[in-house]
Amino acid sequence: MANTEQSSSHGKLTAVIAVAAVVIVLALLSAFIWPGWALNKATTPADTPTTSSTASGTKKSAAPKTPSTPTISAKALPADATSLLKAMPDSVVNYARTDANPSANWTSASPLEEYTMTYSTGDDTKNIALITAQWSSADDAKKQYTALTASLSGDEIASGNVKVSGKNTGSYVIRKDASDSKKAVAVWINDTAVFQANGPSDAVTTFCQKFPL
Repeated sequence: MANTEQSSSHGKLTAVIAVAAVVIVLALLSAFIWPGWALNKATTPADTPTTSSTASGTKKSAAPKTPSTPTISAKALPADATSLLKAMPDSVVNYARTDANPSANWTSASPLEEYTMTYSTGDDTKNIALITAQWSSADDAKKQYTALTASLSGDEIASGNVKVSGKNTGSYVIRKDASDSKKAVAVWINDTAVFQANGPSDAVTTFCQKFPL
């Protein structure tokens, strides 16, 4: 009777061990072969970076930059152009000189010579009108500069010194055009020459500050 009970107990133990072995084998197969959850977890970095997108799913494009050179050619100066007229640049940033003629806007101030020029991008609605004149002395030029700046009544946009080779040779003032808020007027003096530019506000500001004289 004792032998029979011992055999029965031994059989049950063997069955339990066999079942446990099967469970372990199945667990290993599930973890490393199919569906392989242990492998998937092990190969996923803990610090995998995430990405995000805008609601529209598209990136905003950068604002177009203003061209640094003109898309049109400058008009040639007349063969008898004076030294002052020849000193006028063919282009300033994306503006090219398209016209240059003698004028008499400042005759009362007795300049030696005076010219009115047009600088354009090719779009006439954005043209800049430039008047320049030269005097025999810096004092006479300064009187005209003072009179012109005193007549400007719009809000100031910018002002500063005109420098040549690091030396102050004059000054400039840029103000809103009192008669048109979308336009501006820039006046500057460089030694014996005075300049006045009128046109679109942003363009005039850049034009004045980039003008080589």
